[in-house]
Amino acid sequence: MESKRQSKIAKLLQKDLGEILQMESNRLFGGAMITVTKVYITKDLSLAKVYLSLFLSKDKEQLINKVKLHAREIRHNLAMKVKNQLRAVPELHFYLDDSLDYIDNIEKLLDK
Repeated sequence: MESKRQSKIAKLLQKDLGEILQMESNRLFGGAMITVTKVYITKDLSLAKVYLSLFLSKDKEQLINKVKLHAREIRHNLAMKVKNQLRAVPELHFYLDDSLDYIDNIEKLLDK
């Protein structure tokens, strides 16, 4: 169960990471559309698990690896955005959120 503080920080990180990934998409990721679907943060606020939904990309695993490769730069940009709101920016771990693909697959099966 997330505390109120954890959920507030998770929402803040989700919003700001979404903006950062949108701005840096063309430069770092070849114009792929990346959406932050969920952020889970640990109780000690030192680690954030960021789930990303990827669009306009043929190879999603390669794109998520690119995001992981640029994690330090993304974290730095995040720190510049939230420097007045957070004392320390958590370490970011990125994961692929495939729930939309799962839902799409179920809908296709139901249509048959």
